[in-house]
Amino acid sequence: MKHTGLRKPFALTALCAAMALSSVSAWAVTDQEILNDAKSTDQIVTNGLGLQGQRYSTLDTLNSENVSQLRPVWGFSFGGEKQRGQEAQPLVKDGVMYLTGSYSRVFAVDARTGKELWQYDARLPDGIMPCCDVINRGVALYDDLVIFGTLDAKLVALNKDTGKVVWKKTVADYKAGYSISAAPMVVKGKLITGVAGGEFGVVGKIEAFNPKNGELLWSRPTVEGHMGYVMKDGKQVENGISGGEAGKTWPGDLWKTGGAAPWLGGYYDPDTDSLLFGTGNPSPWNSHLRPGDNLYSSSRLALDPDDGSIKWHFQSTPHDGWDYDGVNELISFDYQDGGKTIKAAGTADRNGFFYVLDRTNGEFIRGFPFVDKITWAKGLDENGRPLYDDANRPGAPGQADKGSSVFVAPSFLGGKNWMPMAYSQDTGLFYVPSNEWGMDIWNEGVAYKKGAAYLGAGFTIHPLNEDYIGVLRAIDPKTGKEVWRYENYAPLWGGVLATKGNLVFTGNPEGFLMAFDAKTGKKVYEFNTGSGVIG
Repeated sequence: MKHTGLRKPFALTALCAAMALSSVSAWAVTDQEILNDAKSTDQIVTNGLGLQGQRYSTLDTLNSENVSQLRPVWGFSFGGEKQRGQEAQPLVKDGVMYLTGSYSRVFAVDARTGKELWQYDARLPDGIMPCCDVINRGVALYDDLVIFGTLDAKLVALNKDTGKVVWKKTVADYKAGYSISAAPMVVKGKLITGVAGGEFGVVGKIEAFNPKNGELLWSRPTVEGHMGYVMKDGKQVENGISGGEAGKTWPGDLWKTGGAAPWLGGYYDPDTDSLLFGTGNPSPWNSHLRPGDNLYSSSRLALDPDDGSIKWHFQSTPHDGWDYDGVNELISFDYQDGGKTIKAAGTADRNGFFYVLDRTNGEFIRGFPFVDKITWAKGLDENGRPLYDDANRPGAPGQADKGSSVFVAPSFLGGKNWMPMAYSQDTGLFYVPSNEWGMDIWNEGVAYKKGAAYLGAGFTIHPLNEDYIGVLRAIDPKTGKEVWRYENYAPLWGGVLATKGNLVFTGNPEGFLMAFDAKTGKKVYEFNTGSGVIG
């Protein structure tokens, strides 16, 4: 007989509703444990509940029949005057939860009691320039280290027991606008991360480091024209120019300050041995200054984890004039088509389109709108390239202070923004947090100055509906069909978790942690946390 009642309390966390914790194994996190993270629930040692980022839990003890019995066990406040946004997924190892907070802080918390074990504060310098809030998206665990990136563009490794600094590495110049907001990841013994700062004209890059000491192993710029490097015997060795040469898709010298920052981080597909990253907006926003596709901005990239070379790319918004970026997560999944297994990857873009790619080569399989209104493009061609509506590209400023304003949907907030979606191995559906916005946008004159905002555009955001903005959607990637939706009055900024227990969890700004039946979309649980849910 199947028991539907809960046998013991469950620890309520930001995105992990219930987890069984173990203290039997030795603490050291290994490469094999990282590779196997998606298969178990006793430890959570990767961002995304597995390197492929599906955010799917195999836990079925908690399910759609008994989730109504879920109760909070403890609460934890990040405290002090540094509340702001908290967007990190916690990692859990041997009964200890490791999570980051705003202003580059790290906490170790007893996952059974909520007691703080230690805290690390990066003590940031004056003059940091994070674009869009002072947040951090989490740590990486490796060996006996807790590793994270800071708003002044450093990587810091902490001792897992004490929170003391083991090593610290400067990745880039924060005075030029660089920062790190993404959770790093460890792949094949290498610590991988990307930088933020596209609104300041930085040059995006993805880099690999030795997680034990912080030494650089390779560097791959994400803007066409810049040289990649690998380290051999302590020296930089050239490893090919990104895109082959400068100037193919950028005019003049704009590639030197081209943006394309991979600020959301990435995932890894072991089937193809590929790092999968997205890149941000081209700099500046004013697209009339930079005719061309502006590679590799607003794109998805597959990189070789051994040396950082680019295997393939797919650009979702060539010549981006709306700050749609292309950073959103590219999630690996398989499906059957005529008896053949398709190794695919799915991504929901801020531009309003959902893309399904062949993750072995980056070729476009299909794409479709997943929001209610798209006006900047009329659709996608057979290769996934947008069919622009030129009337809805912001006008050139000319001699005036600003060019003609246009109203477009979605706004640059999305669509889907940074909040992670989930994929269920049981239903074969993606669960996508999204928002229905539009915007007035116009271009302005701008010139690059180190450390200054480099936009050349202005905007005003508008909701498209009076009764809701946020929409949680269940989407079939094989057909493009929306299976069900949940509409929320306020925008949805919370990430999503799918479970084998036929549950989909998310949260809203009103403070509710919510659970839905994964198949039908029926809300089966909600609890008011007392704080808006983002992350």
